[in-house]
Amino acid sequence: MSLSDAEFSAKQSELAELRRQSTALESEILEAAASDPFRLTGFYTMYYATTGFFLGLVAAAMSLMVNVIGAPVVGKSPLEIIRVYLTFPLGERALAVTGTTKVYAVDNGVVLACGVCLYLVTGMLLGVPIHVALARFTAKSSTAVRMVFAGAIGLILWGIMFYGILSWLQPMVCDGGSWITDGKLLPTWVAAGTHVAFGVSMAALYPLGLFSPYNRPTTSE
Repeated sequence: MSLSDAEFSAKQSELAELRRQSTALESEILEAAASDPFRLTGFYTMYYATTGFFLGLVAAAMSLMVNVIGAPVVGKSPLEIIRVYLTFPLGERALAVTGTTKVYAVDNGVVLACGVCLYLVTGMLLGVPIHVALARFTAKSSTAVRMVFAGAIGLILWGIMFYGILSWLQPMVCDGGSWITDGKLLPTWVAAGTHVAFGVSMAALYPLGLFSPYNRPTTSE
Protein backbone atom coordinates (compact mmCIF):
# COMPACT_ATOMS: atom_id res chain seq x y z
CA MET A 1 0.00 0.00 0.00
CA SER A 2 1.55 3.21 -1.11
CA LEU A 3 0.87 6.56 0.47
CA SER A 4 1.13 9.96 -1.02
CA ASP A 5 3.45 12.47 0.57
CA ALA A 6 0.47 14.28 2.11
CA GLU A 7 -0.97 11.06 3.57
CA PHE A 8 2.44 10.00 4.90
CA SER A 9 2.92 13.35 6.59
CA ALA A 10 -0.56 13.15 8.11
CA LYS A 11 0.19 9.67 9.53
CA GLN A 12 3.41 10.94 11.10
CA SER A 13 1.59 13.86 12.66
CA GLU A 14 -1.11 11.53 14.01
CA LEU A 15 1.53 9.20 15.51
CA ALA A 16 3.34 12.11 17.14
CA GLU A 17 0.05 13.31 18.64
CA LEU A 18 -0.71 9.84 20.03
CA ARG A 19 2.76 9.67 21.59
CA ARG A 20 2.24 13.08 23.16
CA GLN A 21 -1.11 12.02 24.60
CA SER A 22 0.40 8.78 25.90
CA THR A 23 3.22 10.67 27.65
CA ALA A 24 0.75 13.14 29.18
CA LEU A 25 -1.48 10.29 30.37
CA GLU A 26 1.45 8.44 31.98
CA SER A 27 2.49 11.66 33.74
CA GLU A 28 -1.02 12.16 35.13
CA ILE A 29 -1.15 8.55 36.39
CA LEU A 30 2.22 8.90 38.16
CA GLU A 31 1.17 12.18 39.78
CA ALA A 32 -2.11 10.67 40.96
CA ALA A 33 -0.31 7.63 42.39
CA ALA A 34 2.21 9.84 44.22
CA SER A 35 -0.49 12.00 45.82
CA ASP A 36 -2.88 9.15 46.59
CA PRO A 37 -2.58 8.17 50.29
CA PHE A 38 -2.03 4.58 51.36
CA ARG A 39 -5.35 2.77 51.70
CA LEU A 40 -5.48 -0.07 54.17
CA THR A 41 -7.70 -2.83 52.84
CA GLY A 42 -7.41 -5.26 55.78
CA PHE A 43 -5.95 -5.75 59.22
CA TYR A 44 -2.34 -4.50 59.25
CA THR A 45 -0.86 -7.44 61.18
CA MET A 46 2.78 -6.69 60.43
CA TYR A 47 2.49 -3.10 61.65
CA TYR A 48 0.85 -4.05 64.93
CA ALA A 49 3.32 -6.88 65.48
CA THR A 50 6.21 -4.44 65.01
CA THR A 51 4.77 -1.77 67.28
CA GLY A 52 3.85 -4.44 69.83
CA PHE A 53 7.49 -5.53 69.88
CA PHE A 54 8.56 -2.02 70.87
CA LEU A 55 5.67 -1.32 73.26
CA GLY A 56 6.41 -4.66 74.95
CA LEU A 57 9.81 -3.27 75.93
CA VAL A 58 8.22 -0.22 77.56
CA ALA A 59 5.50 -2.29 79.26
CA ALA A 60 8.10 -4.74 80.60
CA ALA A 61 10.04 -1.82 82.09
CA MET A 62 6.83 -0.56 83.71
CA SER A 63 5.96 -3.97 85.19
CA LEU A 64 9.53 -4.38 86.44
CA MET A 65 9.25 -1.02 88.16
CA VAL A 66 6.11 -2.29 89.92
CA ASN A 67 8.13 -5.27 91.17
CA VAL A 68 11.06 -3.11 92.27
CA ILE A 69 8.76 -0.85 94.30
CA GLY A 70 6.53 -3.62 95.67
CA ALA A 71 9.14 -6.25 96.55
CA PRO A 72 10.47 -4.51 99.71
CA VAL A 73 6.90 -4.24 101.00
CA VAL A 74 6.77 -8.04 101.30
CA GLY A 75 10.37 -8.33 102.54
CA LYS A 76 11.98 -9.23 99.22
CA SER A 77 14.96 -7.79 97.36
CA PRO A 78 13.92 -5.18 94.76
CA LEU A 79 15.41 -7.34 92.00
CA GLU A 80 14.28 -10.65 93.44
CA ILE A 81 12.28 -11.49 90.34
CA ILE A 82 15.37 -10.91 88.18
CA ARG A 83 17.37 -13.34 90.31
CA VAL A 84 14.64 -15.94 89.94
CA TYR A 85 14.70 -15.49 86.16
CA LEU A 86 18.49 -15.79 86.22
CA THR A 87 18.13 -19.33 87.53
CA PHE A 88 17.40 -20.34 83.96
CA PRO A 89 20.94 -19.64 82.69
CA LEU A 90 22.77 -19.80 86.07
CA GLY A 91 20.83 -22.42 87.99
CA GLU A 92 20.65 -22.33 91.79
CA ARG A 93 23.77 -20.15 91.99
CA ALA A 94 21.61 -17.12 91.16
CA LEU A 95 19.78 -17.57 94.51
CA ALA A 96 22.69 -18.72 96.68
CA VAL A 97 23.70 -16.53 99.63
CA THR A 98 26.94 -16.43 101.60
CA GLY A 99 27.99 -15.20 105.03
CA THR A 100 26.01 -14.32 108.11
CA THR A 101 24.67 -11.18 106.40
CA LYS A 102 23.14 -13.30 103.65
CA VAL A 103 24.87 -11.60 100.77
CA TYR A 104 24.02 -13.05 97.38
CA ALA A 105 26.80 -15.19 95.97
CA VAL A 106 26.05 -13.80 92.52
CA ASP A 107 26.05 -10.06 93.11
CA ASN A 108 27.70 -8.91 89.92
CA GLY A 109 26.13 -5.79 88.48
CA VAL A 110 26.77 -6.99 84.94
CA VAL A 111 24.98 -10.28 85.66
CA LEU A 112 21.99 -8.44 87.09
CA ALA A 113 21.99 -6.12 84.08
CA CYS A 114 21.88 -9.17 81.82
CA GLY A 115 18.95 -10.45 83.88
CA VAL A 116 17.12 -7.16 83.39
CA CYS A 117 17.81 -7.38 79.64
CA LEU A 118 16.43 -10.93 79.64
CA TYR A 119 13.29 -9.67 81.36
CA LEU A 120 12.88 -6.82 78.85
CA VAL A 121 13.46 -9.04 75.83
CA THR A 122 10.80 -11.43 77.15
CA GLY A 123 8.46 -8.46 77.39
CA MET A 124 9.20 -7.50 73.79
CA LEU A 125 8.29 -10.98 72.60
CA LEU A 126 5.10 -11.12 74.67
CA GLY A 127 4.15 -7.63 73.53
CA VAL A 128 3.60 -8.84 69.97
CA PRO A 129 0.60 -11.15 70.56
CA ILE A 130 -0.94 -8.83 73.15
CA HIS A 131 -0.81 -5.73 70.95
CA VAL A 132 -2.08 -7.59 67.89
CA ALA A 133 -4.97 -8.98 69.95
CA LEU A 134 -5.78 -5.52 71.33
CA ALA A 135 -5.79 -3.99 67.86
CA ARG A 136 -7.95 -6.74 66.41
CA PHE A 137 -10.52 -7.19 69.17
CA THR A 138 -10.64 -3.95 71.21
CA ALA A 139 -10.13 -1.22 68.62
CA LYS A 140 -13.55 0.29 69.40
CA SER A 141 -13.64 -0.57 73.11
CA SER A 142 -13.12 1.74 76.06
CA THR A 143 -9.80 1.95 77.88
CA ALA A 144 -11.23 0.10 80.88
CA VAL A 145 -12.44 -2.80 78.75
CA ARG A 146 -9.10 -2.88 76.94
CA MET A 147 -7.22 -3.07 80.25
CA VAL A 148 -9.37 -5.95 81.49
CA PHE A 149 -8.88 -7.75 78.19
CA ALA A 150 -5.11 -7.22 78.23
CA GLY A 151 -4.88 -8.30 81.86
CA ALA A 152 -6.70 -11.51 81.00
CA ILE A 153 -4.30 -12.15 78.13
CA GLY A 154 -1.41 -11.56 80.54
CA LEU A 155 -2.80 -14.24 82.85
CA ILE A 156 -3.19 -16.67 79.95
CA LEU A 157 0.39 -16.04 78.83
CA TRP A 158 1.59 -16.52 82.42
CA GLY A 159 -0.09 -19.92 82.55
CA ILE A 160 1.38 -20.92 79.19
CA MET A 161 4.88 -19.63 79.96
CA PHE A 162 5.16 -20.95 83.51
CA TYR A 163 3.17 -24.17 83.49
CA GLY A 164 3.07 -25.00 79.81
CA ILE A 165 6.75 -24.37 79.03
CA LEU A 166 9.03 -23.50 81.96
CA SER A 167 7.64 -26.18 84.28
CA TRP A 168 9.29 -28.85 82.13
CA LEU A 169 11.91 -26.86 80.20
CA GLN A 170 13.90 -25.57 83.20
CA PRO A 171 14.20 -28.98 84.90
CA MET A 172 15.32 -30.43 81.57
CA VAL A 173 18.14 -27.91 81.04
CA CYS A 174 19.02 -27.20 84.70
CA ASP A 175 19.51 -30.71 86.14
CA GLY A 176 16.02 -31.03 87.55
CA GLY A 177 15.74 -27.55 89.09
CA SER A 178 12.40 -25.74 88.81
CA TRP A 179 13.03 -22.49 90.64
CA ILE A 180 10.99 -20.21 88.38
CA THR A 181 7.77 -22.13 89.05
CA ASP A 182 8.56 -22.69 92.73
CA GLY A 183 5.94 -20.78 94.70
CA LYS A 184 8.30 -20.42 97.67
CA LEU A 185 10.79 -18.44 95.60
CA LEU A 186 8.39 -16.61 93.35
CA PRO A 187 4.88 -16.59 94.84
CA THR A 188 2.17 -17.45 92.37
CA TRP A 189 0.34 -14.19 92.97
CA VAL A 190 3.53 -12.21 92.29
CA ALA A 191 4.22 -14.01 89.00
CA ALA A 192 0.60 -13.72 87.91
CA GLY A 193 0.37 -10.12 89.06
CA THR A 194 3.50 -9.24 87.10
CA HIS A 195 1.93 -10.54 83.91
CA VAL A 196 -1.32 -8.71 84.65
CA ALA A 197 0.64 -5.49 85.22
CA PHE A 198 2.41 -6.07 81.93
CA GLY A 199 -0.89 -6.57 80.10
CA VAL A 200 -2.46 -3.48 81.69
CA SER A 201 0.64 -1.47 80.74
CA MET A 202 0.25 -2.68 77.14
CA ALA A 203 -3.38 -1.49 77.19
CA ALA A 204 -2.32 1.91 78.54
CA LEU A 205 0.30 2.23 75.80
CA TYR A 206 -2.06 0.99 73.09
CA PRO A 207 -2.92 4.44 71.62
CA LEU A 208 0.78 5.01 70.88
CA GLY A 209 0.80 2.01 68.54
CA LEU A 210 -2.23 2.84 66.42
CA PHE A 211 -1.75 2.89 62.67
CA SER A 212 -2.11 6.31 61.08
CA PRO A 213 -1.39 6.55 57.33
CA TYR A 214 0.95 9.30 56.23
CA ASN A 215 -0.68 11.97 54.10
CA ARG A 216 1.63 13.76 51.72
CA PRO A 217 1.34 17.54 52.23
CA THR A 218 -0.13 19.35 49.27
CA THR A 219 0.78 22.79 48.07
CA SER A 220 -1.79 25.12 46.63
CA GLU A 221 -0.96 26.49 43.21
